[in-house]
Parts: sequence; structure tokens; C-alpha cells
Amino acid sequence: MNIFRLTGDLSHLAAIIILLLKIWKTRSCAGISGKSQILFALVFTTRYLDLITAFISLYNTSMKVIYIGCAYATVYLIYVKFKATYDGNHDTFRAEFLVVPVGGLAFLVNHDFAPLEILWTFSIYLESVSILPQLFMISKTGEAETITTHYLFFLGLYRALYLINWIWRFYFEGFFDLIAIVAGVVQTILYCDFFYLYVTKVLKGKKLSLPA
Repeated sequence: MNIFRLTGDLSHLAAIIILLLKIWKTRSCAGISGKSQILFALVFTTRYLDLITAFISLYNTSMKVIYIGCAYATVYLIYVKFKATYDGNHDTFRAEFLVVPVGGLAFLVNHDFAPLEILWTFSIYLESVSILPQLFMISKTGEAETITTHYLFFLGLYRALYLINWIWRFYFEGFFDLIAIVAGVVQTILYCDFFYLYVTKVLKGKKLSLPA
């Protein structure tokens, strides 16, 4: 495993932990898109079904279990534990407009027309757009709490580091996965405006806001 994948994994884990701690410590999920979190839970579930069919390493298995567990814990906190604080009025992005086209694309464009492979491909495509309900929610409310922006930053950083990981693997291992790379590029592009605002505002102590 190269340093870019490892730091990417750690950035991803940091984002998840930041979000969970934010919700638990404030006893509130205000400003958090439940729809994005459901999509991420769906991403991890469909991607890591190989947990029951293959063992790669203790690290690999542990991270998969942590991702799945944290994803469902987050959904539970939003829709059950702290449901009263969930701002459903602003979390109005039509998630089915992402899931249905992505599902169709996974059937049409994949490495192998087999159930686990199609579900893995579906998870890759879906992850690239799962953050859209969260960004849409921020654009509707006009701003985001600093802790939420830190979560988004580490989530975007994870994706950017994974792109570098793919480049590294291509040059040093001869490994090339077009589906993962294209999806990663799309996801990173979605974060570009956010990264700019994060650096120019949040890091200077200002509140982040997205244009409505």
C-alpha cells in the first residue's frame, strides 16, 4: 500500500469521525444532510459485500467494517436519536435522481457482468455524487457550521488523494481502473468550489457559504 492510499483512507476516516463527534457532542444533526448519509451507507454496503467472500488483510477488513458501522451509526443518529434536530425542510435534494441513473449506468458500464461486480461499480458511481444533497442543503441554508466544513474538507481530501493513488499505481504497478478514475475525477470536481471557499474563508476564521 502506498502513502497516498493510506493518507486517503485516514482522511476518509477523519471525516467520518468528525461528523459523528459533531452530532454526538452537540446532540444535534442540524446542517447535516441525512440523504447524503443514506447514500454513503448504500455506497459502503454495496461496495463491501466481498467481506463475506474474500479476505485481503486485517487492515482492509477492519476499515471496511468501520466504514459500514460508522455510516449506519450516522444514519441512526440523524433519523432516530436526534431526529428532532434534523432539518428535513432544507434537505430536499431528490436522491432518486442519483440512485436510478447510477444504477442503470452500473449495469451498462462495468468490468464484468456479475452481481458483486455490478454492485461494486454502482458504489463507485454513487459515491462520486453522494455529496450533492449535502452541498445542495448548504446552498439552500446559505452557510455551514465550521465543523461541517471540516468534515467536507477531509472527505474531499480523501478523494483527491485517491486520485493520486491511482496515478501512482499506474506508473509503478501498471494498474489502471478507468471506472474508478473517472468517478474520482467527477467527485473531486464537485468539491472544487468548496475547497476554494474553505481555504479563502474557513481557514481565515470566516463562515462558509455557498451561492444559492
